[in-house]
Amino acid sequence: MLDTYRKLETPENIDLDIHIAGPLVRSQAFLVDSLIKSVIQVIASIALVVFGDTGMGMLLIFTFALEWFYPVLFEVLNHGQTPGKRVMQIAVVNDDNTPVGWSPSIIRNFLRIVDFLPMNYVAGLVCMTVNKDFKRIGDLAAGTVVIYREKKKPAPELPVTRTTPPPIALTVAEQRAILGFAERHRSLTPERQQELANHLEPVLHKRDQAAVDTLFRMASWLRGGR
Repeated sequence: MLDTYRKLETPENIDLDIHIAGPLVRSQAFLVDSLIKSVIQVIASIALVVFGDTGMGMLLIFTFALEWFYPVLFEVLNHGQTPGKRVMQIAVVNDDNTPVGWSPSIIRNFLRIVDFLPMNYVAGLVCMTVNKDFKRIGDLAAGTVVIYREKKKPAPELPVTRTTPPPIALTVAEQRAILGFAERHRSLTPERQQELANHLEPVLHKRDQAAVDTLFRMASWLRGGR
């Protein structure tokens, strides 16, 4: 594989492309989360130090919970993303691209102690570099993978116009072609729009700007306008 895109076949026989996140971006997300946890711990230390030995005991318990349950809570309750992962636009999901649950998240995060061996996550890094999906030991045990969670782009705007149903039945490819023509209307000159629309004169029985306007109305109808 020359890239980190993988095809995933769903039970409905639909192929999905997932983009696997590599060690570098995951390390950057880990550093962001570590910084956040450090700030939280400093604030907790200042707040609890006034309670003496009792405060120290509470601080140790809080530190343990923060270290081990911080990623679990965010991954399960925040669509697989800790704050660091959200910043880097990556997320943890199950191998079948479904949302990660409590058990997989707990397993993958509690096994970080194994990935840490012998120091500084050397075992985890070695495991990621020899695995095509960049899985560390915790991911292998939990059946999880880290992917890019790219922001959804808004649908391109169509020209504001009335709607007209196509005069003939269209194939999926033909529908996509008409929608693509309308979605690219801002990048095409009026002359180029008319040149392309004139190829459909035998079907539309119109030419030049009238043909262009008809295609725009058909695109609006295909997009769901009525």
